[in-house]
Amino acid sequence: MEDKIKNVLEKIRPYLQMDGGDVEFAGFEPESGLLKVKLMGGCVGCPMSPITLKDGIGKMIMEEIPEVKKVEAV
Repeated sequence: MEDKIKNVLEKIRPYLQMDGGDVEFAGFEPESGLLKVKLMGGCVGCPMSPITLKDGIGKMIMEEIPEVKKVEAV
């Protein structure tokens, strides 16, 4: 599962890097479907990061990996 998630994050990463940000896998809880990611670079403290997390990262991952039910930044 971790490899599947990391592969999807690799697809998302270039879009974040264009704006000086990045994302890193931080953990997955299979029993709850909670994916934890670490936002880095320009994403840290950005007022748009909650939207990026929900509508960008979360949406793409949940579409490709149905086992992921929620994405949370740590």
